[in-house]
Amino acid sequence: MTESLAFQVAAPASGEKPAQLVVLLHGLGANGADLLSLAPYWAPQLPDAVFVAPDAPFPCDMAPVGYQWFSLQNRSLEAMEKGARAVAPILNRFLDEQLTTYQLPAHKLALVGFSQGTMMSLYVAPRRRPVPAAVVGYSGALIAPAILETETTTPQEGSYRGFPILLVHGDADPVVPFMALDHAAKGLRGAGYRVTTLARPGLGHSIDAEGLAAGAVFLRRSFGLDS
Repeated sequence: MTESLAFQVAAPASGEKPAQLVVLLHGLGANGADLLSLAPYWAPQLPDAVFVAPDAPFPCDMAPVGYQWFSLQNRSLEAMEKGARAVAPILNRFLDEQLTTYQLPAHKLALVGFSQGTMMSLYVAPRRRPVPAAVVGYSGALIAPAILETETTTPQEGSYRGFPILLVHGDADPVVPFMALDHAAKGLRGAGYRVTTLARPGLGHSIDAEGLAAGAVFLRRSFGLDS
């Protein structure tokens, strides 16, 4: 295990100093370069954003290449929560480092995940202080919704629940069941978060053009770029 994550960067298309930071978290068996491929699609809508895509810290134990945030050989709720909890400090440290590098406040950070990257985004973002601007999650799931409310908000911190979340999922996904979309939305809403969902008919474990377009619009609004 390494606690210094390798990563790739796509600089702002405008050529200006970054005004927003979008961190892209890949899925099981992939790497940062895989999800950084989203940056060219979103750069025209987010010209002042810097896109940063880290490699997860562990070699994938279910494939000969790629990385993982935690093992999914045991997919019990307990095992996945334990895995996400263990790696969360590494990801949080990376996010803090990137915010410092670009001299940006937390409300200029958005997390975008795919599959296991969505699991990590939904696990880490609500527990950060201050919270980020938004989360966009594709083809993922919410880990341990039962403990989300008790771990992310106290009576003195109620305002922290306000950041928006967009969840996109294909109804033909053979990897992460489509029912995970509704499960995640209910768990997050039950804990007080603002959740928008987008179901994509006929889409498997992937991101399509409509999902990309929705993500761009959502990020612009979350960063306050649209009225």
